[in-house]
Amino acid sequence: MKRLAPLAATPRYLAVAVGAALLAACTVGPDYHQPHADAPPEWRTDSYWHVAEPSHAPMALDWWSSFSDAQLNTLETQALGQNQTLAAAVAHYEQARATLANTSAQELPELDVNGQAERLKISKNRPVTAYGTPNQSTVQNGIVVAPTITWDTDLFGRIRREVEGATASAEQSRDDLANARLVLTTDLATDYFSLRELDAEIDVLNRSVILQQKALDYVNSEHELGSVSGLDVLQQQSELDTTKVQAQLLLVQRANEEHAIAALIGVPAPQFSIEPKVINTSVPGIPLGVPSDVLQRRPDVASAERAMAAANAQIGVAKAAFFPSLTLTPTVGWQSTNFADLLSAPSLMWTLGAAVSQVVFDGGRRSANLKYASEGYQAAEANYRQTVLNAFQQVQDGVTGLSVLDGASKQSHNAVVDSQRLLSLANDRYSGGLVAYLDVITAQQTLLNSERQDVQIHGQQMTLSVSLVKALGGGWDVATPAGQAVGANGASGVPAMPGGAGTGSGASGANAVIGQEAMNHPN
Repeated sequence: MKRLAPLAATPRYLAVAVGAALLAACTVGPDYHQPHADAPPEWRTDSYWHVAEPSHAPMALDWWSSFSDAQLNTLETQALGQNQTLAAAVAHYEQARATLANTSAQELPELDVNGQAERLKISKNRPVTAYGTPNQSTVQNGIVVAPTITWDTDLFGRIRREVEGATASAEQSRDDLANARLVLTTDLATDYFSLRELDAEIDVLNRSVILQQKALDYVNSEHELGSVSGLDVLQQQSELDTTKVQAQLLLVQRANEEHAIAALIGVPAPQFSIEPKVINTSVPGIPLGVPSDVLQRRPDVASAERAMAAANAQIGVAKAAFFPSLTLTPTVGWQSTNFADLLSAPSLMWTLGAAVSQVVFDGGRRSANLKYASEGYQAAEANYRQTVLNAFQQVQDGVTGLSVLDGASKQSHNAVVDSQRLLSLANDRYSGGLVAYLDVITAQQTLLNSERQDVQIHGQQMTLSVSLVKALGGGWDVATPAGQAVGANGASGVPAMPGGAGTGSGASGANAVIGQEAMNHPN
């Protein structure tokens, strides 16, 4: 018996395999390669920063919890669940996923089922089709059921490039969602700490008003005795009025911060309020990492990179328009004059069809589209590189600013200590009858002024630390699932993109964190 050759070795199947491989390779346009961005080897720091402990890296996605402020934690949870800008970002992400699914469906054949039933009469007076045989007038039925398959073979990869672009766009939307979350949580924390800093300032000013009122009463009594002139009374009254005005202006600022928080958490401003309270929140350790980590941890950088990938795919789509398209349209069905015989073998019908389309002249439209796509990629690349530069700038601003504020905070704290000593000395001298009580009030006012300055600097440290968290990506990583891009508790239910964008680098051994010991002094 003759031995059959293996299936893969027969010429027919070998030709089919080779043809399929060639068709798969015919994807025109440039393949995408992730750009290289030059990153400095390290941040410019001073002794204020020290090497991070392993437990400090990487930053948690719910980074605000490290401030140990229960009310801030509650507000952040409300914002993640109720903010409308974030809800819109979730919807845009779902739109991008739907667009990807729609585009990917073009890679598969489309199956249509067409059915037709009719009853018709054929005219006796129609043109003769068989000479010598007279026409007859007949009445008959016509029944057709014909499934049709339409398949764009995508010879030159137009659809594959469209899917590639839609995938990149969906991933970009995912990163935009993560960035919206980061902006929301950091803006909320900034507004919250600004409000608490105003609470502390208003508290200092209210105590100043009490002291200045005492001073005014004292000067008035001295004026009645003729010890001081009316000029001294007016001067003290002016200082009191000025302090009251300052307190009122701070109340306006506080109300604005409160209204901003209400908008962020999705509550109408008239229905929202935060009870004034002086808090003593410490700045937590913030893992700096090395500059190259920023490229992995900032969602806006990741979004800009995905925009490049999407723009690159559009070049392939534009190039594919210069090549012909081949569409296969086979049909298999049944045709009969009655339903009883419709599905029988004699009623079977089929067609095999193919359509080739090639644009010959379009007045330069395809060339213009290709130029547009190419320039779009150049713009996306420039935007990516600028986004990276902005990221480096923002982190360095935070590093430098916190270092400077650390020195200012130490000096301000020393001023508070000196003012406390001055007040203690004034009290002792007053008790000994060496000075008037006005000297004690003046020393108390000096202490309050020092405390206000210390409060302002500490408030700047808090808001700048939040800015640094934002600049570092707020605990996000390119490997973070999209479902965690909205709520720390996964409340959004946003599924992850299939085929993640890679893995993020963990915190480097060269990481640095804010020197907590230097910052967290008592006010």
